[in-house]
Amino acid sequence: MEEITMRIRSLTPLLAGLLALVPSIGTSVAHAAPAHAPTQAQPVSYGPQYAAAHVYLEPGSMPAFVRSWEAAFGGSHLDFVDNVDVTPTPSSALWTFITSPVGDLSVFDYHTPLPHPFGEERTGWGVTDVDAALKAARDSGAYELVAPFDDAIGRNAVIQFPGGIDTQLWLNFTPPKLPELTTVPENRVYVTAGTLRPFLSSYLRFTRGRVVDDQLAADAAEVGETGRMHRISITSQFGKTVVFVTDGHLPNPYGHEVTGYQVSDLDSTVAKATATGAQVVAEPHTANGRTSAVLKFPGGYIAEVHQDAGVS
Repeated sequence: MEEITMRIRSLTPLLAGLLALVPSIGTSVAHAAPAHAPTQAQPVSYGPQYAAAHVYLEPGSMPAFVRSWEAAFGGSHLDFVDNVDVTPTPSSALWTFITSPVGDLSVFDYHTPLPHPFGEERTGWGVTDVDAALKAARDSGAYELVAPFDDAIGRNAVIQFPGGIDTQLWLNFTPPKLPELTTVPENRVYVTAGTLRPFLSSYLRFTRGRVVDDQLAADAAEVGETGRMHRISITSQFGKTVVFVTDGHLPNPYGHEVTGYQVSDLDSTVAKATATGAQVVAEPHTANGRTSAVLKFPGGYIAEVHQDAGVS
C-alpha cells in the first residue's frame, strides 16, 4: 500500500502538467467518466497528434534536447517533472511533453535502470480503450509485450507487430487536448521481404490503415543504399507510416531513426538544429520525391527530416 501511495504522489505533477493541456477540467480524474469500448463506427485512435514519439535521452541532456528541438521545429513543452514513475514496476525519470507543428514527443531522462521492454517502443498511441485495443492487436497478429497496467493518470499496455515494431497503447482518464499538427510525422519501419506480409497484415488490420503508395523499385539512396528497394506508404488514424523493405544491411544511421518529420524548408531547419547542438549524421540528399537529412539531437535522439523535392 505504501508503494502504491508513493507511485501516485510521484505522478501528481505529471497529472497536473497533462491537465494543463485540457481546455476544461471540471471533472476530476477520480470522478472521470469511464472510457467505453469502441463501437464498429468509433475510431480506436484519438488522432495522429496523440501518436507521440517516445524519446529516451542520455542522462542530464533534457534541457539541451528541448532547446535544440524547439529551435528547429518550434513548439513548446510542459515544465519538467522529476521522479515520475510510469512503468508497471518501480522506476524514476525526469519527464516532459513537447507539442510542435511537426509532431509531439513524450521525453524521458531516466534516473533508474529502465524496466524491460520500455525504451524499445517507438511511439505511444492514444486509444479510446486500452483493453479493447489490446484485443484488437492480438486479433490482428500482434503480440502483447506488457499486459495492461494502471498508473495514477491512466491505463497502458505495450504491443509488438511482426518484425519487432513496439508501440505503447495509452489512455488518460482525462485525455489532454492536443493541437492539430501542421504536418503529420512518419513512423519509419524497416523489415525484410520475409517479414513484410505478416507485418502488413497485422499493421493494416489493427490501424485500419490503407496503402497510398507502393513502389517496387524505389531509389534506395533514401536510406543510404545503392540500387532499388520496395517502399510502401501507409496512412491511418494513427498517422503516416513508411515501410522500407531491405536486406537489413543498413549503413548507420539508418534504422536508428524511427520517425520522419516533414518541414517546408529543410536547409533552414538543419541550420537551426545544428546551431543549437544537433549533428547532421546523414547529409541532405534527394530520392523518391523528397530531400531528406538525418539529425542527431543532444541526448542521442535520431530523427529523419524531409522536404518535398518540389518545395523551395
